[in-house]
Amino acid sequence: MTGFGVYVHWPYCTKLCPYCDFNIYRARDLDRAPLRRAIVADIHNHAARYGRRPADTIFLGGGTPSLLSGADIAALIGAVDDAFGLAPDAEITLEANPEDAPRFADHAAGGVNRFSIGVQALEDVALRALGRAHDAASAVAAVEAAAATGKRVSLDLIYAREGQGVEAWAAELEAALALPAEHLSLYQLTIEAGTAFDRAVRRGRLAPPDDDRAAALYEITQAVCDAAGAPAYEISNHARGPAARSRHNVLYWTGGDWIGVGPGAHGRITHGGVRLATKAHDRPENYTAAVSAGGVGYGDATPLSRDEHGEETVLMGLRLSDGLARGPAEALRGRPFDADAVAAFGEAGLLEDAAGVLRLTPPGRLLADHIAATLAQ
Repeated sequence: MTGFGVYVHWPYCTKLCPYCDFNIYRARDLDRAPLRRAIVADIHNHAARYGRRPADTIFLGGGTPSLLSGADIAALIGAVDDAFGLAPDAEITLEANPEDAPRFADHAAGGVNRFSIGVQALEDVALRALGRAHDAASAVAAVEAAAATGKRVSLDLIYAREGQGVEAWAAELEAALALPAEHLSLYQLTIEAGTAFDRAVRRGRLAPPDDDRAAALYEITQAVCDAAGAPAYEISNHARGPAARSRHNVLYWTGGDWIGVGPGAHGRITHGGVRLATKAHDRPENYTAAVSAGGVGYGDATPLSRDEHGEETVLMGLRLSDGLARGPAEALRGRPFDADAVAAFGEAGLLEDAAGVLRLTPPGRLLADHIAATLAQ
């Protein structure tokens, strides 16, 4: 898949989760209007700079964009439509917290047609440990409220939590699969530098599962989801059929173009035959000032070298169960993959090389980053 998308980052949260390293800030008593106006202006100025092309996807992420009203959401979607146009079947996703369920109907009326709900766990003790503001019952109710709008529903869960057993996780995952959601993003807990969890690990107050337990949890994840008809189409993402896949994320993984607007947002845009990497200013006040002064919220648009573009293509494309088309990737890199490395991974049962496609095997997915980094050299 290739295409064009728009990522909108709303950086505010009512509570900062201890595992999160995203560009986020506490909402407090916030006047939404100045940042919303800056994002709208940024969208229009991107179109003026790089040209109009219909958007296949919009992803409203964060932070917590579900804090926004339906009218706010409609204004952001309307800006994309005015500046670029929307494809007739555009996917418009809103990341949402369960406690914002009373606004879901308004969000849908504002143009959202896919909810991505941050459930994170279906155990109250785990939710408290993750710093979440909701409990398991309200998470279930939120998924049901999103489904009641008639829009598509995805949910996120975090596993490989401290003390989590394989059987307990399997039961929790089965409960999640029984909910009215067609897509699940299942993330192994990663201790990111600079987070509260990172500090807790370094002080000996948090002990995530070791590699063997994490691998066992990953393997049971695949088995439970396969049995429920929701196989992985990407290492951490599962869908009940191709139509349920996240089209916006597939755009990332297959090398499509997208603009990133809002504080800290990343973008990739091909302009004049050059692949440009953009990153917006992190702090909301710096972002709004940049939009006012220069028209766009990023400081620089950095051209990616052939090697950098090729490396991104390999690192992202190998994550997909469909695999990485070898010919186009090698043409982009300007050189073939190392035959010895491909053969070695194949002999180890980690990589398949068939019909012009490189595809990770189930054991290979456990070593995806290592394999991709080796092949990207």
